[in-house]
Amino acid sequence: MSNKTARSLILLVAALAAASFGWSILAQAGTTQSAEIRGGGTTLVRGGTGPHSFTPVLTKLGFSWRDGKGGFECLALVPSAPAGQPGSGNFDTNAMYVTGSVTSAQIQGDKAVLKGTATVTGLGAGANEPFTATATRGGPGATLVLEVSGLMFSEILLEGEFSF
Repeated sequence: MSNKTARSLILLVAALAAASFGWSILAQAGTTQSAEIRGGGTTLVRGGTGPHSFTPVLTKLGFSWRDGKGGFECLALVPSAPAGQPGSGNFDTNAMYVTGSVTSAQIQGDKAVLKGTATVTGLGAGANEPFTATATRGGPGATLVLEVSGLMFSEILLEGEFSF
């Protein structure tokens, strides 16, 4: 084998290896059919209910995606007693419930983006509401941003785990 042929063969092998690596990265960034994405736990909504009262909001949520199918559940709870009053730390009032199907999912680095449609009760109530949930991987301290019914909720995970 001549030096020219050997160099050409080495360049071809290197190019194929680089292309394979590139395809692998692109495949992880696209819509994920076979990956498993799941999470659940308790979150605290940053800023609570927002200006005027800043009532704290805890959520109990769970989501999953596997083999092109998934679901999303999120129950938002607020205290029925005002701040400073007895019982104000009891999150006992259903402010919002989101229940739906995940129709697509993407993994983008340390984030998973789930999209679908949901039925929403309470705040933002409606049927077949499109939603996007963007979760960062990890345990307590991981984040989730839920966009539904024209509203956006930035949440921090207190207990549980988001994995993918």
